[in-house]
Amino acid sequence: MNEQLKAKIIAVCNQKIEQKGANVGLSFYAFFANKNDNPKQLMEVAEWWIKTHELDHFEKATKIKAMIENED
Repeated sequence: MNEQLKAKIIAVCNQKIEQKGANVGLSFYAFFANKNDNPKQLMEVAEWWIKTHELDHFEKATKIKAMIENED
């Protein structure tokens, strides 16, 4: 996953945590607009979320943020 996408995911996680608290859950769709204008990027995040890490549909934003920050 490229650095720009990682930064976007971290920013969305931070925003959701700030708005709704540390227990807020989100899905990988949270990182994209309702109208998907970048299907390649959506599939990259979906594969990371579902295939690579076998995460549930909704996960805590704090967990996702930590996972992204700790990736190589």
